[in-house]
Amino acid sequence: MHVLTWGCQMNVYDSERLTDVLAAAGWATAGSAAEADLVVLNTCHIRERAAEKLFSELGRLRKLKAVREAEGERMRLAVAGCVAQAEGKEILARAPYVDVVLGPQTYHRLPAMLARAEREGAVIDTEFPAEPKFDFLPETRAAAGGPVAFLAIQEGCDKFCSFCVVPYTRGAEQSRPAVAVLAEARALVGRGAREITLLGQNVNAWRGEAPEGGLWSLAQLLRALSQIPGLGRLRYTTSHPVDMDEGLIAAHREIPVLMPFLHLPVQSGSDRVLKQMGRRHRATDYLRIVRRLRAARPDIALSSDFIVGYPGESDADFAATLGLIREVGFAQAFSFKYSPRPGTPAARAPGQVPEAEKKARLAALQALLREQQRRFNAAMVGRWLPVLFAGSGRQPGQAVGRSPYLQPVHVAAPAGPQALLGRIREVRILAALPNSLAATLEPEEHTRA
Repeated sequence: MHVLTWGCQMNVYDSERLTDVLAAAGWATAGSAAEADLVVLNTCHIRERAAEKLFSELGRLRKLKAVREAEGERMRLAVAGCVAQAEGKEILARAPYVDVVLGPQTYHRLPAMLARAEREGAVIDTEFPAEPKFDFLPETRAAAGGPVAFLAIQEGCDKFCSFCVVPYTRGAEQSRPAVAVLAEARALVGRGAREITLLGQNVNAWRGEAPEGGLWSLAQLLRALSQIPGLGRLRYTTSHPVDMDEGLIAAHREIPVLMPFLHLPVQSGSDRVLKQMGRRHRATDYLRIVRRLRAARPDIALSSDFIVGYPGESDADFAATLGLIREVGFAQAFSFKYSPRPGTPAARAPGQVPEAEKKARLAALQALLREQQRRFNAAMVGRWLPVLFAGSGRQPGQAVGRSPYLQPVHVAAPAGPQALLGRIREVRILAALPNSLAATLEPEEHTRA
């Protein structure tokens, strides 16, 4: 088998768990699509032209499949993820050589779907099962061995922002029980993970069944996770401003292993646009949360998402977004031109902004965000930072890791990159490069085991 993954960290996690499901059914991993008897495309619907990207890749795989069949062998194709959920029948209409189409909630059933496809032909399964898929997944295996791991604790969304397909492709919000999350986290640490990022479409909306009954908040879960021996770092993403409660803000002050970096999407700085988006918060609400976070953890750095050119966005609305960015100051951010998603309310909204205007606004916004990121990285020069090393760099003898603020940091490793793998070492930042930091190692006595 060979799994191709596009999109968010949740998709990366899903692909790892999907690989676990197939491995439990007897499938081994192939080095490339050309060598595989089964190719799974795990798709994302958030980015623009997602469907076109899928069909382009399917066209390439169709040729490989034909070559395999000419040689008397079989290649099966499965399309999974959010594009599959949204456009299941259309996928089979345009690519009838696909064997299985399955949504994000049903990948635990893929082995059974493949068997059914052998008997009956192409299979579509994009239902939202009553039982969460997590209840049927085997023990985590694919993510083993690395110092950085992802762990899905929440899935789906009840917010229904007018531009977003997630509620339609991922379904309603579901939270995994705390016992299951803690067990998977311990297993990941036992296999070498030093940092765990908790994942969810609205991860801070997590309200999971507590070990002794009742419900825990995300803050309570973070406190329990922080007690796992050997776990050096915790993160969570992606959060919604309306779910940033006082307990979670306090967790940033009180939990040492919770990293001082938070991705908190705002999307716009205009209250009028935010209302049209259905975001349930105002710009002033967002700014108040930022102030509370910085009061709790003065060194916290923020990341965000921005959409420019939302239907009806005026010059004044866009200026309000730039004003919010200047007031907050972001360490990094993701920004996009608005593009309609089929089936969402915004796709039918009046006042669609001309493409040229969207392009110009995006360029201005990204220039401001790049300057803020440049200043943030430059402020690291001369500082000592703990870095978790996770692999080799591009240069011989170079090791690469991440700072507490998720910045890539590379150092010369005299004993080789493998000697640093999975270790947290203090480094001195020498230079801020466009997309990374250059550093030198602190003497060994400052190593964090």
